[in-house]
Amino acid sequence: MRKINKIVIHCTATPEGRPHDVADITRWHKARGFNTIGYHFLIHIDGTIERGRSIKKPGAHTRNENQDSIGIAYVGGMTKDMSKAKDTRTTAQKDSLIKLMIELIYKYNADMQIFGHKDFANKACPSFNAKLEYANL
Repeated sequence: MRKINKIVIHCTATPEGRPHDVADITRWHKARGFNTIGYHFLIHIDGTIERGRSIKKPGAHTRNENQDSIGIAYVGGMTKDMSKAKDTRTTAQKDSLIKLMIELIYKYNADMQIFGHKDFANKACPSFNAKLEYANL
């Protein structure tokens, strides 16, 4: 098993309230040249957690950070009109994200650090400050 020491949180950069699933994102990522979805998990608007890429394999979600990380994306992250980034997480998404991260920390590394994609790239993703919000996990 690969050594995992961080979780990187993403958004799908899609309009608030528009549902998407792993099949959609897999299509988008394949169109960009990936062999499959880049994220390990996707959190739907209703809080359902869907598995993406196998956790045994490095993700394709954050340049230079994939070897030792788990990528989690939530559906949303943009205003309905796509004019700007927005924290669109529903209560169910927030709850599922915390639950999933706690499970991953327990399973893989008690000292795991949590970051947002924007901590490694000049992007708004995940449209909130994940590093600050989850500093106490």
